[in-house]
Amino acid sequence: MKGIGLIKGFFYGNYFYAICTVALSIECSLQLGLPLNNIFYYLLIGFSTILYYTHAYYIEIRRNPINLNERTAWYLHNKKKIEGSQLILTILIAIISLLIVNGLQPHFSKVNFKSWLILFSFLLMGIAYYKQMHPILGKWGLRGNGLIKPIIIGGVWAGMVSFSPVFFYDLSFPGQDKSLDIMTWILFIKNWFFISILSILFDIKDYANDANHQLKTWVVQFGLKKTLNWIIYPMTILSMLAYWFFAIRQEFSIFSILFNSIPYVLLITVCTYMHQRKSILYYLAIIDGLMLVKAICGITGMLGN
Repeated sequence: MKGIGLIKGFFYGNYFYAICTVALSIECSLQLGLPLNNIFYYLLIGFSTILYYTHAYYIEIRRNPINLNERTAWYLHNKKKIEGSQLILTILIAIISLLIVNGLQPHFSKVNFKSWLILFSFLLMGIAYYKQMHPILGKWGLRGNGLIKPIIIGGVWAGMVSFSPVFFYDLSFPGQDKSLDIMTWILFIKNWFFISILSILFDIKDYANDANHQLKTWVVQFGLKKTLNWIIYPMTILSMLAYWFFAIRQEFSIFSILFNSIPYVLLITVCTYMHQRKSILYYLAIIDGLMLVKAICGITGMLGN
């Protein structure tokens, strides 16, 4: 029972998301042929991921405790632990941010203004997604539109794991402007498509609840079969083609290209089982787990390139 509790805490507490964020960021740097960023960058994005998701979900539960499920019950049961960990994470993020600013502040003015604008655009999209992140704006939030919701999630994630590591590299080595390079943006598009697909699949678990609340997600709007055939499979192919184009331009080896194609094959395989009812832990570990699989394949493929 204790082992199950640790597993739930790992996934429900969003620690798994933090690992995915760090792993995908490392994959991005390696595929672009850039050196890895320093440890403070990875700690910052990892801790921020946990803080962001936990805060948004915890506030939602406090406002609407009647929508009970397994994850909701975990949050309510571990209320004090969550509040304590959130405080610790906030302090750590503040300290790390001060260290980064103190070390790299002289380079701030040397980074292209367009890069700063793009970075803050992704941050604003992330804040605007959950209405709990900006209570002064009332009930408005990008999450309220079921059709663009997965696109926004994919865009924010892709921005954080495909753009921010390159931006931090530019900040560390001013004058490079790698964050505005066409290959960075091809990599961004590949990750954007891939993570958007996972977000659409994730909405399947909430089909009944979304339909009752008239939230028009892709699955509610078109049904499961059409969503898979018209949206998921074409987007998967486009994402893989974007990777192949990127890989050929970067002159990756055949081994690297084939190894990096594994997550797309697994994604299509997982889709064949989506007609069966699954637990929320399945979606967190298996569906979102494909992000980690993709990162591991990407890192391994580059090490063997």
